[in-house]
Amino acid sequence: MKFGFLSLILLAFTSGCSKTVSPEEYNAKASDPKLFHETTTHLTDVIIHDIFKPPVASRIYSYSFLAAYEALTPAYPDYQSLGGQLVKFTNPPKPDSSLAYCFPLASIKAFTVVGRTLTFSGNMWDDYETELFEKYRKMGIPEDVFERSTAYGDSVAKHVLAYSAKDHYKEIRGYRYTVTNAPGTWVPTPPAYADACEPMWNTVRTFALDSVNQFSCPPPAKYALNKTSPFMKLAMEVYDMGNALTEDQKATAYFWDDNAFVTNVVGHAMFANKKMTPAGHWLAIIKTVATDKKLNLMQSTEAYTLGALSIFDAFSACWQEKYKFVRIRPETVINNNWDPNWRPFLETPAFPEYVSGHSSISAACGTILTHLIGDNIAFTDTTEKKYGHGIKSFKSFKDAYLDASISRVYGGIHYRDGVEQGTYLGEKIGENVWRRAVTKRDRHVIAKN
Repeated sequence: MKFGFLSLILLAFTSGCSKTVSPEEYNAKASDPKLFHETTTHLTDVIIHDIFKPPVASRIYSYSFLAAYEALTPAYPDYQSLGGQLVKFTNPPKPDSSLAYCFPLASIKAFTVVGRTLTFSGNMWDDYETELFEKYRKMGIPEDVFERSTAYGDSVAKHVLAYSAKDHYKEIRGYRYTVTNAPGTWVPTPPAYADACEPMWNTVRTFALDSVNQFSCPPPAKYALNKTSPFMKLAMEVYDMGNALTEDQKATAYFWDDNAFVTNVVGHAMFANKKMTPAGHWLAIIKTVATDKKLNLMQSTEAYTLGALSIFDAFSACWQEKYKFVRIRPETVINNNWDPNWRPFLETPAFPEYVSGHSSISAACGTILTHLIGDNIAFTDTTEKKYGHGIKSFKSFKDAYLDASISRVYGGIHYRDGVEQGTYLGEKIGENVWRRAVTKRDRHVIAKN
């Protein structure tokens, strides 16, 4: 009996010892990027649910990924903080070098804290976070390391949130644009006739731009309705194309629609569908390619972060151009001058036409990804299949962003020069972020050349 009792004690002791996980083991498990990819998708789901406008969504993504990146870099000596590189962003708190951490855990904690704070639906985070962090606990991370790591992630998140609080975003809430009705200028469009979206977005602090005027576009074609004017030719191209769209052109336009709040009118009833924003679409493309190419956690986080920063800055520069020129949309010109019944294939967004936001942010993010991952990287985008937008394959990131750009002409919501200049602007923004936000230490020389 005594021998049996001692055997049970020994068995319990050895079983307990067998469950001990080494730092190498739990860090390896935590460094699998799968959970981070899943959490980025959850943030997108919350953004869709809360119906954030595209520029605002880009802000949420940027600060969330910046926090994740900063909390992860201590685990990767080849990488460095973006403190001192981004506009007015200082270095976040440093971990205690004498103590053990699980930095992948700290990173996802920082991401969720910022994502939760900058969105509205906290209830969508409650159960998700409980289940998420339970998965990390099951990796065998010691309790003291777990608590220390999440505390560090929280401290980085607070640092980033303090940075976000001074970007002038709150000061422009509720600001409304006053329509001038001057010839050739933007007015609200059907079916919702919504107010202009974020008319003061150009006053929100940028990340890598010295100012929103750093890269400007030439003035658009002068508004003139005589048949031989450059403007009339641009408008007629949209009209003629809209009347003879091929099935492939329709599919391309719909694939890149990315309208966060699509209005549907049936008789006297009006309802809306909520979908992904352009920023969400491109960040989902990063998830696709990162998974396909088996990028590790640091590489994936770097791609998300630089991609998000480039998208934000592209929105800033693009919105500067939009409200500088306040150019009229094709739908208004066509309806007011020769065909009152014409409707574009896509719903016209509620802001001025020149330049195209989709073209700008797509080119900016695509340029960053080309630098980071490579040129001629083929991928298949299934991002918005669940919204009924289909699947498309691309030969490269540039192939994708050019496709996104021309889709706006197919959709009847942009003139050709609006998308071409938007693409040009986005490429400049992407190059600027690549030069200014240096993530890998050995890229300093490349970035400065």
